[in-house]
Amino acid sequence: MDPRLENAVLAPPAAVDLEERFNAVPPEMTAEILDGELYALPRPARPHTRSASRLALCIGGAFDLGRGGPGGWVILFEPELRLGSSSDRMVPDMAGWRRENLSDAFGDETTPAFYDQAPDWVCEVISPGTERVDRGKKMRIYRREGVKHLWLLTPLLQTLEVYRLTNGQWLLLETYEGSAVVQAEPFGEIELDLSTLWAK
Repeated sequence: MDPRLENAVLAPPAAVDLEERFNAVPPEMTAEILDGELYALPRPARPHTRSASRLALCIGGAFDLGRGGPGGWVILFEPELRLGSSSDRMVPDMAGWRRENLSDAFGDETTPAFYDQAPDWVCEVISPGTERVDRGKKMRIYRREGVKHLWLLTPLLQTLEVYRLTNGQWLLLETYEGSAVVQAEPFGEIELDLSTLWAK
């Protein structure tokens, strides 16, 4: 197990109230509750942040704003998700909803900060300290909640894995590498040049 991840799993839920511990995580860390366990991870390193930001620009412009693409989506960076009847609280690197599935993305001052509607698409940016959780618990929870599309982006390897939920299981459609120019579900209407995601 990655030492950073091992240290990120805090005390068992029975020891202290989970909600209290979740709220006590310092703001410079990302807190998530997955299958009843609290995870607190440091903010991502530069490769993670740079690739995620560039992907958000490419996808968000075309599919959220409709600039150079069809629009029709709400794309959010690091939204808090509270899904299903469990206590899971997740913060994917990016999530997207078809606009008809999230009619009020903006809300107002009385709207909760979290989203309880499962996204249609999620992207997790994989780093050594998060890979075990991203590929394990988080993929299982996204599958359970019916997220239709999942991308795993690994900046250090320069790869993009594209999954589709099929008959309740994740189907790996393709793994793209390096400077490939791809048309990947669910955003196949545009060409995505992966080399832009690794740019310095």
